[in-house]
Amino acid sequence: MRIDAHHHIWDLTVRPQDWMTPDVAAVIGRSFSIADWTEAATASGVDRSIIVQTVTDPAETPEMLEIAAAHEQVAGVVGWLRFDDTVEAQIDGVRSGAGADKWVGVRDLAEYVTDPRWLASDTAIGCIGTVGAAGLTVDLLTRPHQLPAAVEAVRANPDVHFVVDHLSKPDIAGGRLAEWQQLINQLAPYENVACKVSGLVTEARAGWQPADLAPYVDTVLESFGPGRLMFGSDWPVCLLATDYAGVVAAAEALTGQLSQPETDQFWSGTATRWYRLDGDV
Repeated sequence: MRIDAHHHIWDLTVRPQDWMTPDVAAVIGRSFSIADWTEAATASGVDRSIIVQTVTDPAETPEMLEIAAAHEQVAGVVGWLRFDDTVEAQIDGVRSGAGADKWVGVRDLAEYVTDPRWLASDTAIGCIGTVGAAGLTVDLLTRPHQLPAAVEAVRANPDVHFVVDHLSKPDIAGGRLAEWQQLINQLAPYENVACKVSGLVTEARAGWQPADLAPYVDTVLESFGPGRLMFGSDWPVCLLATDYAGVVAAAEALTGQLSQPETDQFWSGTATRWYRLDGDV
């Protein structure tokens, strides 16, 4: 079993993806469906998926859940909620719709918040606690400078499952390894935190090789261990740097030293546990 714990779909006839810059839109500025993902993933031996939100629109999560309900290969959906005093009501609203049994998480987009301390705010910490109490995992989209605040959010919510998307987007192209290592390793002692080995190819220079990514993956293999790492393609965003098969091949190369039980954790076990895909809450 292989699970892609992080990919996207979008339909530009339904809503624009306003995060796309012109250079990004030139490559991926079209609609991508679950059928498109299935074609790419199946060819690379990936069986199941977790769809992750792309825009801060409350309507997107129910739409993704409807798609998940209609497609067996979709194991779960990580959606989006406004983090404010209505978060509990928002959860109830989503849970009343189709496919709600496949709702496994909520993603906070701290990367796009001007305040680097957002995740340490009373509002964020409180909403994270409410989301966790509802049995949902919290994905964090951060840049390295936001990780100290993430540590505070994690410390304040020890019973919540957290996942750090894209290893917090290290500056691989700029080679700022040591600074990122120091920050990401501050999260490692908290055993309710896992990381997605995803999105790295788009943080690297053009013409990247797996060896360029290896110091970053090796860092989290050592500090978090394979039991708290999971594979994510970040498709179709990865198409800015390589195709789906290229991401899978890089992940295989970067984890080739693992034992079979460790490999199983990376490719499916961690995602299954962190997102409670076996139904346990």
